[in-house]
Amino acid sequence: MTIPAADLAALALTIKAWGRELGFGDLRITDIDLQHAEAGLLAWLAAGYHGEMDYMAAHGLKRARPAELVPGTLRVITARMDYLPGATADDWREREVQRQTDPGAAVISVYARGRDYHKVLRARLQQLASRISTEIGDFGYRVFTDSAPVMEVELATKAGLGWRGKHTLLLNRDAGSMFFLGELLTDLPLPVDAPVTAHCGQCSACITVCPTQAIIGPYQLDARRCISYLTIELKGSIPVDLRPLIGNRVYGCDDCQTVCPWNKFAQLAVLPDFDVRHGLDAASLITLFGWSDEEFNRRMEGSAIRRIGHERWLRNMAVGLGNALRAGASAGPIVAALQGRAEHASGLVREHVVWALAQGIGGG
Repeated sequence: MTIPAADLAALALTIKAWGRELGFGDLRITDIDLQHAEAGLLAWLAAGYHGEMDYMAAHGLKRARPAELVPGTLRVITARMDYLPGATADDWREREVQRQTDPGAAVISVYARGRDYHKVLRARLQQLASRISTEIGDFGYRVFTDSAPVMEVELATKAGLGWRGKHTLLLNRDAGSMFFLGELLTDLPLPVDAPVTAHCGQCSACITVCPTQAIIGPYQLDARRCISYLTIELKGSIPVDLRPLIGNRVYGCDDCQTVCPWNKFAQLAVLPDFDVRHGLDAASLITLFGWSDEEFNRRMEGSAIRRIGHERWLRNMAVGLGNALRAGASAGPIVAALQGRAEHASGLVREHVVWALAQGIGGG
């Protein structure tokens, strides 16, 4: 398919307009040259910072070479979708920080309180591709949302959607970092957008606030220490020395984002999909720890949380309850809840319950 340059430029503008109609905050276009990122990726993997995320290493440099992932790819349309629930108050960052001081509260990352973003973004990107196809006929493409060996932040940075912050997430002057990224890899030779200037300056708030010091330096993350990794990606036992540092964060961690000055500009979601479900913005550790396997699967239907399974859910809650005991919360209800799982069929759950109970008597 040969399309005149003028028509490609017009198509790019049309695609961006369609993207906004579909609920994306912004769309940009980039080429696929990520050679500059290959050395950093290899060094990160060689250091073992990816932990048990074997899929990060399995694809090697294919992650930095989109045309090897999808042959024929010439451009990447990268899109951001804001996810702060529509009812979010202006002082949401202060509220999130305050909730961490309540030892009985179960703190779940904001992004995971609504519908599974993978499904939402993938469906919207597919609708975008369908519109393009209707306009110009069949063309080559594939859509991705955190679901393939794609260097999402690197592509978004190159496309000008924002800049990489010192916490390694993408930052945008008008939207902070509370958004998802998705990509449409295509064989259309669309005109590309220019990168933007970085604006972190001397700020190191994200590095300082990290509870586990997983951000080992500007733009360097040791995922093995990251609470998001520990509570979501890690399949086995959470390292004992890191458990007290997790506090009441039981699924993901937003600390580096809530402290970031740019998130005062975070945008509200335009789609209702990311509205809070099942009271996950105000739930207690004891309540969530009491969910049966059936209840967990039923309530988490259509949620990104469901993929960790009930066993890891209980593991995470046990750590939170142990930290609540350590923080001096009322012991009676917590101990009773933990003892109710002391004979759980899972050795992983039992191990973390034992550790949690020990926190009430000064154990470690």
